[in-house]
Amino acid sequence: MRSRRFERLAERPVNRETFIRPWPEVGLSAIGSPHDPRPGIAIRDGAVVEMDGVAAADFDLVERFIARHAIDVTVAERAMSTPSQEIARMIVDINVPRADVLAIFAGCTPAKIVEIVDAMNVLEMMMGLAKMRGRRTPANQAHVTNRKEHPVLLAADAAEAALRGFAEVETTAAVGRYAPFNALALLVGTQVGRPGVLTQCAVEEATNLKLAFKGLTSYSETLSVYATERAFVDGDDTPWSKAFLGAAYASRGVKTRFTSGAGAPALMGHAEGRSMLYLEARSLLVTRAAGSQGSQNGSISCIALPESLPDGVRAVLAENLIAMLLGLEVASGNDALASHSDIRKAAKLMLQFIPGTDFITSGYGAIPRPDNMFGGGNFDVSELDDWHVLQRDLRIDGGITPVDEARVLAARERAARAMQAVFARLGFPPITEAEILAATGAYGSEDMPDRDRVADIDAAQSLLAGPMTALDVVRALDAAGYADVAANVLSMQRQRVIGDYLQPSAIFDRDYRVLSALTDPNDYRGPGTGYRVEGERWAQLQDLPQAWDPRHYGDRLAASGAAGWLVETGPAQRGSGREVVVAIGPAFGEAITRTIGGLDHRAVLDAIVSGIRSEGVAARIVRIHHTSDCAFIGHAGAKLSGSGVAIGIQSKGTTVIHREDLVPLENLELFAMAPNLDLDVYRHIGRNAALHAQRKPVPPIPVRSDNTARLRLIVQTTLMHLRETRSVRRDRPPAELRPAAEPAGHAGGAADLARPGVATAGSVEER
Repeated sequence: MRSRRFERLAERPVNRETFIRPWPEVGLSAIGSPHDPRPGIAIRDGAVVEMDGVAAADFDLVERFIARHAIDVTVAERAMSTPSQEIARMIVDINVPRADVLAIFAGCTPAKIVEIVDAMNVLEMMMGLAKMRGRRTPANQAHVTNRKEHPVLLAADAAEAALRGFAEVETTAAVGRYAPFNALALLVGTQVGRPGVLTQCAVEEATNLKLAFKGLTSYSETLSVYATERAFVDGDDTPWSKAFLGAAYASRGVKTRFTSGAGAPALMGHAEGRSMLYLEARSLLVTRAAGSQGSQNGSISCIALPESLPDGVRAVLAENLIAMLLGLEVASGNDALASHSDIRKAAKLMLQFIPGTDFITSGYGAIPRPDNMFGGGNFDVSELDDWHVLQRDLRIDGGITPVDEARVLAARERAARAMQAVFARLGFPPITEAEILAATGAYGSEDMPDRDRVADIDAAQSLLAGPMTALDVVRALDAAGYADVAANVLSMQRQRVIGDYLQPSAIFDRDYRVLSALTDPNDYRGPGTGYRVEGERWAQLQDLPQAWDPRHYGDRLAASGAAGWLVETGPAQRGSGREVVVAIGPAFGEAITRTIGGLDHRAVLDAIVSGIRSEGVAARIVRIHHTSDCAFIGHAGAKLSGSGVAIGIQSKGTTVIHREDLVPLENLELFAMAPNLDLDVYRHIGRNAALHAQRKPVPPIPVRSDNTARLRLIVQTTLMHLRETRSVRRDRPPAELRPAAEPAGHAGGAADLARPGVATAGSVEER
């Protein structure tokens, strides 16, 4: 026998993933391999002669680089002799300044670093992120790519990403020879969307450098570093060559981050039996020693590997914290697809989203997932609204600003036309009006016409190989009437000469002011300190395009159907004989004219009355003025009914069948799921009430359940009930009703009520 619950669980998205038990000998352990060394250091004559149990003579190239360039020997002995738990508490303690933590951490070896962070749980690590982040103001980075490598679509998508608040935008190329056009599209597009957005094109390093030297890109994070000698040599050069490459970028005013992450050495087969977190601590020390401004870390493209292991997501969070503890800017992953499960994906994101990092994602897919050439992406353009709502729910700045459709369309079209102008002025293959129109409203590359790919590649290579630079782009934009965009592109070149954005954790605001760990330092020291979402920024994050003003909802309720079709003829009296009173709420058919399910109140009453009459019982309509509660409306009607049975109905459609001898909150049948009630159900309610009135056996009406109704409609329910409650007049007795078109002496309700089978107070008409 199989458990059907287990069968259903096996079909859940999370079970499409791989989960394994640790195998430390090959590096498949997230934290705490038995082969990880114990912390230790020995210093002689100002030099590290032993580190984590390895003598200097036996250092591999990574250990040699760390010992010479990453360890501050002036504080190392104090740092290493301080209990790791004490340093962990310093990280969390709001009374210990960030600078004090950075100072002592500068003397820690890789094994000591891991021992410190391993003493912290996930909540404590998140507290550490909030305090140790370099820049006070969080930000975000976008990925903009597409399968067709269409330059017009790239520019339009880049403009939208910049408009949405991304501080950095990254592209790559499936075909490397497209890279110059992809970089150009991002440069032009972002500076249409918002001045000061930094851009990069993640391609082979020599090409990357050429693009940077030409002024087409402004940062790079393609410099990968590894934690073991064999992985480094197999992967990409040596620590010294990486340091030289970082200096080459800096010499041209290009911001750089190195890239590392848990799982890479294990994936390459060179983990040497060490845990993923220990090896990542080594990589981050190499990053700092090489003089890099920061790190793109958080497992990045290897994320599924640590996630297959116990403690894996905690290890990834610990990576981000270690980078901050070393004073590095952190682009904290959340870019590669991490899970099939939306729950698991969101849970992992929250570890960085809530405390904030320099870049919460190192590439939010500002394009559809199939167009993401970085491997699909963890989040894409279809999830932007979810991100907006999370920011609003938690009052957190996640670096993405809600914008309305009109602004997006305008930015996309302008970016496409600016690209058309640049291509025309620089002699590249022409961009057509059809391409501009398509890119303006496109969802993804499937909406774009094809281009001559051979011609585009040839032109892109001429841009890379020839004398053209970003200054030629500036001239082309200015000559074509895009002076503001030209000025923005020129300002990006000017900032490279100034060099201020080479400060740690640097981004630009729209006025080209540098926000960095120096100019915008993180001053979090507990409640009431640090970055707080407030003022204009809080107003922006609240202002969802789909949010509507509840103050005007009442006007919509009154205008949604015909009102004034029921007329009060006087106080309602106790009836006699076999009748059912239909008791309606104080706003029914007047201040509110439709149910929450969209049914016209006149049609609802017609259905109920016809159901009552179908069983040979008379119906009478009264309005209850003194309450808006469905149970009390029904109970008040039952006290007026000759049979003692009544139907109570609120304006939103919630209905009850009541009897006078029951207490108000007890009933014969309750129909609380108003959105699920249709006219057939209301007709059935009328029939059942008539059967109750005749004291006949009555099978309850099956009620259709919808577990999403409350989630979808609770706000509308609240506003409708508020409107009904405001119509309550506690001093007014129940009133008899008749249709407006009927003679003044005839009591009734809906159009059907004047026909035989309708009762008036004190009289009964029966068939």
